[in-house]
Amino acid sequence: MSDHHQDEEQTLEDARPARRRKLRFGVRLASFMLTAGVFAALLLVFVTVPKLQRDIEAGPAAALALTVLDAEGNEIGSRGGSSAPIVPLGELPPYLVKAFVATEDRRFYSHFGIDLRGIARAAWVNMRSGGLVEGGSTITQQLAKNLYLDSDRTLWRKAQEALIALWLESNYTKDEILTLYLNRVYMGAGNYGIDAAAHYYFGKSARDVSLAEAAVLAGLPKAPSRFAPTNDLALAQARASVVLDRLVGNGDLTAEEVAGARAHPAVVAARDKRDGPQYFVDWVAGEVRSLLPEAHGRLIVKTTLDPKRQRAAEAAIRDALKDNGSGRSVGQGAAIALAPNGAILAMIGGKSYLESQFNRATQAERQPGSAFKPIVYLTALEQGFTPTSEIEDSPIALGEWSPKNSNARYAGTVTLTQALARSINTVAVKLAEHVGVKNIADTAARLGIVSPIQSNLSIALGSSEVTLLELTSAYSTFATDGRRAVPFGVTEITSLEGETLYKNTPATIRVTDPANAHAMTYMLRRVITEGTGLRADPGDREAAGKTGTSQDNRDAWFIGYTANEIAGVWFGNDDNTPMKSASGGNFAAVAWRGYIKASQTGVPPAPLPGAYEEMPVAQELHAPIKGFLSQLADLFNAAPRVEPRDNNLSAGPRRNEPALLPGGGRPR
Repeated sequence: MSDHHQDEEQTLEDARPARRRKLRFGVRLASFMLTAGVFAALLLVFVTVPKLQRDIEAGPAAALALTVLDAEGNEIGSRGGSSAPIVPLGELPPYLVKAFVATEDRRFYSHFGIDLRGIARAAWVNMRSGGLVEGGSTITQQLAKNLYLDSDRTLWRKAQEALIALWLESNYTKDEILTLYLNRVYMGAGNYGIDAAAHYYFGKSARDVSLAEAAVLAGLPKAPSRFAPTNDLALAQARASVVLDRLVGNGDLTAEEVAGARAHPAVVAARDKRDGPQYFVDWVAGEVRSLLPEAHGRLIVKTTLDPKRQRAAEAAIRDALKDNGSGRSVGQGAAIALAPNGAILAMIGGKSYLESQFNRATQAERQPGSAFKPIVYLTALEQGFTPTSEIEDSPIALGEWSPKNSNARYAGTVTLTQALARSINTVAVKLAEHVGVKNIADTAARLGIVSPIQSNLSIALGSSEVTLLELTSAYSTFATDGRRAVPFGVTEITSLEGETLYKNTPATIRVTDPANAHAMTYMLRRVITEGTGLRADPGDREAAGKTGTSQDNRDAWFIGYTANEIAGVWFGNDDNTPMKSASGGNFAAVAWRGYIKASQTGVPPAPLPGAYEEMPVAQELHAPIKGFLSQLADLFNAAPRVEPRDNNLSAGPRRNEPALLPGGGRPR
């Protein structure tokens, strides 16, 4: 045998042990994975089945459902768990049932609870799209989730869902499963089941819906909030068209049979109930979930909403948008009113709840403009300034940033009171530079502003975004002797049986000295009587407040208070486009005045603490803060004068100084 053949045989001999090692490793790995899989399956069964049996014996836990009452005990809305008696499958229009099956699970009557073909198709579609665009859950799996599982999207929960689906298929007929599904599925706007949804959206029973309406209902389970016709009717109609396509594609209906539904798409039934309080009802529902996270079943929620003030706020925002909104390109408005103890008296989250459920009073973070300046001024008061402290209104340059007054004029030396009343920008920036940005942010936090505050001097002009509720609550400190109450809307939560589950006890915290609060009221009172807030003056009672206008007139604010309540209004556009000359002084202030006059009709005027107190004279500790030009002039004035050589020559009379123009510009 040649040396070459011997080498080949030796190489083969050496390779055999390596292959055997790899084979043994593969067998061990497969054995381990099989064992782990069996163990996981047994664990799944032993964990899920006992709980499933207990849940079945007890019946599905009632979803959290809320009946919300205003301060006078009137029902203003409900959330969650709104359902109707079960409608048998045989009483529903056949096209309604077919629409759901065609849209949600077209092989419902042929699979065993899990659609392997559907899962494979969904995986392929999602892989090609690079994202999750299609799900593989069957109607039975969806029912399992709705009845017995939470909404966690984990592999363990999906395994439990599959196991429960198999159990349901082995214990119920297909028609029974479909009946349960149609009467339990979430359909948006707090409605569970097709009958509750049909009543809510179309004002009729599911037994009586048209094909066009059935298509809208069948399109909801995929994304109930997004496709709800009360949120976006055009989108709901487009989704309904997809449902009609699937009915035709599955052979359930012909193109001719769906032509009428395409030509005359469904529309939402007219609703008599005012939609204004619904922003507040949504907010309250969130508060209840925070206060009682484990609560379920029907609860009665008593709230602070004052129906008179709510109507006044609705009218103020509606009238402002109707009278001047289109001409000034103002698309949205919001309002909030608080009692001195923090109780929310009124809440308007937008122009129309039916058009948009986004709450601009509590969710929208917008630049407050000069409405933020009182926080800067309070910080200065806490560092020893007074309303009579003098400061120089003059040009200022901070690197590449040179903040200007709105009319590009400067008034020279002014008091803090004058500067705030006229909303002078240069003074606010100089104050902020003197007291420190961090201290201003700390003051904002103490006043209840939780939105992040930027760490730069532009915050003096309101560059950091806040919500209307935050800023209005912050102003409440000035109205209540330096104490702040956390805003609240829920006073009591009870069960249907009358058991008290929660009761609010209002509490306030000291955040600044009463003298500082009174000084702020003294200055903010002058904003209304002689400054940028003239149009907010209610006339028959003392009020204080501040205008605010963000850059390019993108936001218009007025936050103010009387002795009885604190209120704030905001106007702007959701896409942040500029308004046409709408500002805090000429638009928001007018709406605020309209609200206050209506809300306090019949309420006796009361004095506003601090509004007319005598303010202390500024101490020498805080000499006027001056700009560069004024400081340069001071240096020249302090320099020794050179006597003229000819003592008989007179220097002549000094020219009079030109009159100083008021700073601050147009109402801001």
